[in-house]
Amino acid sequence: MLGNFSYSNPTKLYFGERALDSLSGELQNYGKNVLLVYGGGSIRKNGIYGEVVNILKTCGKEVFEDAGVMPNPTVEKLCEGCRRAKESNADLILAVGGGSVCDYAKAVSVSAYCEEAPWDKYFLRMEDVDNKIIPVGCVLTMVGTGSEMNGGTVITNHESKLKIGHVFGDNVFPKFSILNPIFTFTLPKYQMVAGFFDIMSHILEQYFSGGDDNTSDYIMEGLLRSLIHSSKRAVANPMDYEARSNIMWTATWALNTLVAKGKATDWMVHMIGQAVGAYTDATHGMTLSAVSMPYYRFILPDGLQKFKRYAVNVWDVSPDGKTDREIAGEGLDRMEAYMEEIGLVMSVKELGVTEGMLDGIANSTFMMDGGYRALSAADVRMILEESMG
Repeated sequence: MLGNFSYSNPTKLYFGERALDSLSGELQNYGKNVLLVYGGGSIRKNGIYGEVVNILKTCGKEVFEDAGVMPNPTVEKLCEGCRRAKESNADLILAVGGGSVCDYAKAVSVSAYCEEAPWDKYFLRMEDVDNKIIPVGCVLTMVGTGSEMNGGTVITNHESKLKIGHVFGDNVFPKFSILNPIFTFTLPKYQMVAGFFDIMSHILEQYFSGGDDNTSDYIMEGLLRSLIHSSKRAVANPMDYEARSNIMWTATWALNTLVAKGKATDWMVHMIGQAVGAYTDATHGMTLSAVSMPYYRFILPDGLQKFKRYAVNVWDVSPDGKTDREIAGEGLDRMEAYMEEIGLVMSVKELGVTEGMLDGIANSTFMMDGGYRALSAADVRMILEESMG
């Protein structure tokens, strides 16, 4: 049943092979100083850096750089970004990269002029922004997070072994995002499929939660079917433009806040995965894939009818002559087979988790209450043990 809600998404998207042509028009809306944020240098090798800088300079912008954003941006890197943003008096932060770069840019945008420690204010106390925000634009080079069209940001604190996300409001959403599927072609397979599962996990976190049987569920089933089909094609041929473009568009809709409307949303797979990431610094999408199967099998009895629907509508399981539990279980079996087929990590042990870490990970996992079952730290530890194999 749909309840009361409001919906707004202020991000303007430019999609397709010529999407970058729209950057110059957007730049006219901002002042002279642009802080260019990117990761480890791959955009220099594939030519995207040169294209973007050329457009910036042609538009008369003064370009300042903040490079070296890691896959799991840290508190220390955030402090460095804040310093660079203030020193350059940035009028715009332009993130060129994947979800971590976009996340980081948004974190800098709200933190640069924060008068106290951003980690404490935004990631521990989860407070709203009450200071100057630097506008953000994105040029996306990897799909998965949906960060190009939402207010989310995730920062890791290695000292406290915490990886925490904060979802900000409309005022922190990127002002514009440029999505050219070709920019994702050179991504290594490991990162590519990790992104695919991040998309799937975003959808499932919203699908398997309270507020069942509303329009959002039907939309999500379509998104899942499209993702499964296109991801198999992309694994077979990473240069398949149709497949990569459909995946890029699905990723955006998976987490731009639309399908969450009317849903309680779960997010426990993400909470467990982020706790794993805080201990191992593993690739985000792979931390999700490693814990998903034991988690969903654990909560299946509590959401049996929805898991049955998932099996039939997403995985084409025939219900004939089977109990509801058998139908639901077969759906998860098909999901597991698909995950193995595209090359996802299925065990946290493969990510570097040891027996000695299990209690720490379980105890540092943030507990959510929007799913079919509220977990305890003991439940999380059991899920991790199942993932260890």
